[in-house]
Amino acid sequence: MDNISWRSLAVWRRNRDVFLRTWKTNFLPSFLEPVLYLLAMGMGFGVLISSDLRFHDMEVGYIEFLAPGLIAISIMYGAFFECTYGSFVRMHYQKTFDAMIATPLSIEDVIVGEMLWGATKSFLNASIVLLVISLFGLASLPGLLLVPLVAFLGGLMFASIAMLFTSVTPNMDSFNWPFFLLITPMFLFSGTFFPLYVLPGWAEAVALTLPLTHVSILVRDLCFNHIDIMDGAALLYISVLTTLTFFSSIHLMKRRLIK
Repeated sequence: MDNISWRSLAVWRRNRDVFLRTWKTNFLPSFLEPVLYLLAMGMGFGVLISSDLRFHDMEVGYIEFLAPGLIAISIMYGAFFECTYGSFVRMHYQKTFDAMIATPLSIEDVIVGEMLWGATKSFLNASIVLLVISLFGLASLPGLLLVPLVAFLGGLMFASIAMLFTSVTPNMDSFNWPFFLLITPMFLFSGTFFPLYVLPGWAEAVALTLPLTHVSILVRDLCFNHIDIMDGAALLYISVLTTLTFFSSIHLMKRRLIK
């Protein structure tokens, strides 16, 4: 780990420059996707819910509950796609990693730069979704100002988890496994579309072990300006898991690249 240096930012800048060359196609889906979700789930599915949901002893409309969940989902997808498919293409097909390692950059610099860029993608995606739901009046000050920070922290966690899979995945098709077994269950059962208390006790306990659940808790509480002990526990969960997966992914990716 001694080889990690400020030069990892050069990898981040390289990915940023590539991203900005196609900024129109990168930003448009991030902007339109939450609008479509809010229309379909809020105006369509939401009208089928006859009463408001209970959230921290408050009665809230379904679309108000759903909107922060869309931010959490964008955090997960932004980093996970970037550090699985994106990193694998740069490493295996484009040979970008080989070219960068031939410079004064160390292997650790390259891997850390990739994960920092993955966290940045989560930050950008979540900020766009936050802007959209703010325009709909579904998030309020001052809590929403802290959501981008949570997006970066959560994005770094998902980028580190994704890099772990990239370090052991033999081919592109194998990414179907983590998406089917981890990402899809989190998408559905992490309190993004419905409150966890409606689940059976055992299912709620399982949901609390999922990374996206804790990102959802933090983002939703900030959007509602409600802070309690669960947010501290969620922040601790994200910090510990990020630390473990961050350094583990560096170790495993270095071993793979040296081979």
